[in-house]
Amino acid sequence: MRTPNPGADQPVMYQIKIRGQLDEKWSEWFSGMTVTFDSDITTLTGPVADQAALRGMLSKIWDLNLTLISVIPVTAGSTGEPRAKSEAKDT
Repeated sequence: MRTPNPGADQPVMYQIKIRGQLDEKWSEWFSGMTVTFDSDITTLTGPVADQAALRGMLSKIWDLNLTLISVIPVTAGSTGEPRAKSEAKDT
């Protein structure tokens, strides 16, 4: 699997979806990622420094016994909302 590499000095934005509800107090534990939820799905969105940091976040999800739904690298769209990397236009 090829991972986006915006540059050694830039973290990659990720959107991580898990089943269950985590409230905003978990943001700090997940490296300051934004925590949002809809129904029974919690979405963590934010920059991840590198693959080791991503692995650490996924380990935390595992340690909490939560079900991982998806891990998607995202880019900011024209509206400022993240969208899947594959949907982004080349500029």
